[in-house]
Amino acid sequence: MTQKEQQLTELLTLTSRSITHMTAAMTALSFDLLRSNDPGVRSAGTRMISRLEAVSKELDQQWALISELTGVPEPTRADAVEEVQLHSAS
Repeated sequence: MTQKEQQLTELLTLTSRSITHMTAAMTALSFDLLRSNDPGVRSAGTRMISRLEAVSKELDQQWALISELTGVPEPTRADAVEEVQLHSAS
């Protein structure tokens, strides 16, 4: 890999890492919004989580490509959003 290619790969990695961290922060904020007593605020939090899920899926694709370019395994995602449905036992 040429020096320019290495620099471009590093730039892509840093950009994807920054977007990943920003997505995690916005997801945490969205879950905080869900705790609000205001229905409009809760609705906004729900919509934002859906949007961030789409961004997260695109980031997964970017990380896969970066992994192919660099030969380095994709980072583990401790910030992944997982949908959970709760049901009462009554």
